[in-house]
Amino acid sequence: MDDVIPGPVRLFGASDVRALAAELGVRPTKKLGQNFVHDANTVRRIVRLADVEPGETVLEVGPGLGSLTLALLDAVGPDGAVVAVEVDPVLAARLPVTAADRAPGRTLHAVTADALRLEARDLPCAPGALVANLPYNVAVPVVLHLLAELPALRRGLVMVQSEVADRLAARPGEAAYGAPSVKLAWYAQARRAGPVPRGVFWPVPGVDSALVAFGPRPGGDLGDPAARRATFAVVDAAFAQRRKSLRAALAGWAGSPARAEERLRAAGVDPATRGEQLDVGTFAAIAATPRETPTGS
Repeated sequence: MDDVIPGPVRLFGASDVRALAAELGVRPTKKLGQNFVHDANTVRRIVRLADVEPGETVLEVGPGLGSLTLALLDAVGPDGAVVAVEVDPVLAARLPVTAADRAPGRTLHAVTADALRLEARDLPCAPGALVANLPYNVAVPVVLHLLAELPALRRGLVMVQSEVADRLAARPGEAAYGAPSVKLAWYAQARRAGPVPRGVFWPVPGVDSALVAFGPRPGGDLGDPAARRATFAVVDAAFAQRRKSLRAALAGWAGSPARAEERLRAAGVDPATRGEQLDVGTFAAIAATPRETPTGS
């Protein structure tokens, strides 16, 4: 890009999206959760809410035809970069052409890969932020996988199904609070950042969408990967039977109801409590209790 003079970025409109799709012979599929954003104001809003800064490297998952990609390239400027991970090889191959034509002098790295299997070594550089329109059926596992795999990734904004947004941003005691809420809280602090109208997508989806923003969690990391795996095992057990007390829900995890009660009390948790009432730090404290009853106790 050094020999290309940066020029104005030309965002897509509805007619541009449809024309490019026709050119490529692309028909959005439910299997891949493809709903392409065709509204320029929406992608500008997403980039603004994501606090994308000039010169930074941003990761985008599922860029599709490149509507949001162009807005991100505009925001990071000539000194930044966008790493776009796209599972569809036809769409991935077209992205650099679109960027060269409509965002001259910007740096785009198009990676053909399944985000659920993405490894840090697959990327040409380490992104500091994630900004993406995520397929509804894989949104939660994609976010959690990327946060686990890419240590520098602790900030972002994702567009997901409205109900998924509720789950990701929920707090203890709220109806939507569950395993996804707790697991995301291990890495970051999340919040809903606003709704997205159905009409900005092509084709128009049958569900509502919303934005979820996340940033560094207060107090920093809760532990190493081993501690995370141990904590997530407790979380999965607790929410597999979320209506039961933790003494009952964690019986299989601990080995017996009695042993579950011992470990809960060791962590300072009332055994009659339900998982939906605990924050991620408390789940981590339960996971850190000794597996065996201390000798002489």
